[in-house]
Amino acid sequence: METSSPAAFVNAEILTMFVGRRVRTVVQVQRNEGGMVVGQSPDGHPLTIKSAMDIPVSHFMEVYGIAENNQTIRAEVCTDFGPSFGEI
Repeated sequence: METSSPAAFVNAEILTMFVGRRVRTVVQVQRNEGGMVVGQSPDGHPLTIKSAMDIPVSHFMEVYGIAENNQTIRAEVCTDFGPSFGEI
């Protein structure tokens, strides 16, 4: 794991503070749009994930990438957590 420039864990509200920097978040996928995923961030706002893998709608996805603007992350790594997140 890269430790020289750790990724900030963000939601949509604070993504603006990290534009151009490496970030990570978890979104619930709402729709796929040909190489882009629109998902709901932890604070309930929509985020667009570019270069995301094809994740089924309603699945939770962890995203690690670069914040392009206040609503978009260019994904470097995506992990599908499936339809439930944080449940035992």
